[in-house]
Amino acid sequence: MNKVGPARIDQWYLRQDKGEAFVVTAYDNKSRTIEIQTFDGDIDEIDKEVWRTLPLEFAEPPEDWTGPIDEVEPDDLGYSETAMTERDWSAPLQPLVTAGEAWEDTRDETERDAEGEGVSEEELALDNPVARASLA
Repeated sequence: MNKVGPARIDQWYLRQDKGEAFVVTAYDNKSRTIEIQTFDGDIDEIDKEVWRTLPLEFAEPPEDWTGPIDEVEPDDLGYSETAMTERDWSAPLQPLVTAGEAWEDTRDETERDAEGEGVSEEELALDNPVARASLA
């Protein structure tokens, strides 16, 4: 006889010889079978007599209990990965700040010369009235 005794519905067991965990889903008195479901979702039946000979031990339910269940909606799990509070929704968005590249000229276009060489127009002697007066 195994160490766990009779099958209990909704109890998880570990089959020691195979290392397989399963949960008992039902017991059929008429056919004397125990219905089980593995974590992968496979459904099987075990005769009551075979149950007594299996090397079983009690097991904890898996952390992710949704494995054998088809089509579980995230809302059914009772938690959300993006649990936001009311304060989160009312907070203003932060502006996106991008860093300029080292090769980029961050000066305004009006400060550059017409050819775009990066020399401001005010630095050219002929365009500066004070400099032009001193040359004359």
